[in-house]
Amino acid sequence: MAKKNKHTFENKIEELEKIVQFLEEGTPSLEESIKAFENGIKLSNECHKELSNAESKIDILTKNGDKIKKKETFKED
Repeated sequence: MAKKNKHTFENKIEELEKIVQFLEEGTPSLEESIKAFENGIKLSNECHKELSNAESKIDILTKNGDKIKKKETFKED
């Protein structure tokens, strides 16, 4: 069985939600707040990169799908 990756996109989003909740409570010290914010920015950047990569893959697949449809249409004519 494949090893489960703890750092999936979904896990990163959950961790971001926990950080927001932690910061919204207003109880952390300034040092804790800065550390949490820094971690949140890192996770946010990682999620943004994953979303950009997914969008690029979808664009490629969509473009390739159009080419396949055009080839199939051409063959039928």
